Amino acid sequence: MKGSIIILSFFALGLILGVTDTLPDFLRETDFSMYALYILMFLVGIGIGADRKSWKVIRTINVKIFLVPLGVMVGTAIGVTIVSLFLPNLTIREAMAVGAGYGYYSLSSIFITQMHGETLGVMALLSNIIREVATLLLTPLFVKYFGKLAGIMSGGATAMDTTLPIITRYSGKDYAIISLFSGIVLTILVPVIITFILHTSL
Repeated sequence: MKGSIIILSFFALGLILGVTDTLPDFLRETDFSMYALYILMFLVGIGIGADRKSWKVIRTINVKIFLVPLGVMVGTAIGVTIVSLFLPNLTIREAMAVGAGYGYYSLSSIFITQMHGETLGVMALLSNIIREVATLLLTPLFVKYFGKLAGIMSGGATAMDTTLPIITRYSGKDYAIISLFSGIVLTILVPVIITFILHTSL
């Protein structure tokens, strides 16, 4: 949760500085988000590619493990579609794009901002931060009432890193590999799915 609070604090600080016009003109007039996206994608690629254990898991685990990230994608799509029905200013396509961040707020918010605008990008940032924080706080209840996969499904892409410790603690070490695998698959798919949604008319 500390990491999420730090990210949110930096976002709030940037928002305040932008609103108060205290920054130099070149910082306010230049869009640095795309450069940040390039660096972020590069670092994500290094992290996933360098984790030999993660790739070994993909080769050795039963094919049924793919049902976990698939379940996250289907469940998220259903959930955001229902939510969009109560938000007249949010289209199903926009809601699907926000949900397709699967908790990966940093990458998804930059992608959505670049392709659709800052308003939806901020919505993606806050929504996916809330998803991560909710997983960190509520996994014990999710596991108790919905089963040991519930924390993994809630964590989405974060199940491979920030929420992995809490998932492992309450679901058991046997579910750590499943959590790691699901998180890796969703992390890889986030930019692909968001791009597909925002370039497809629904």
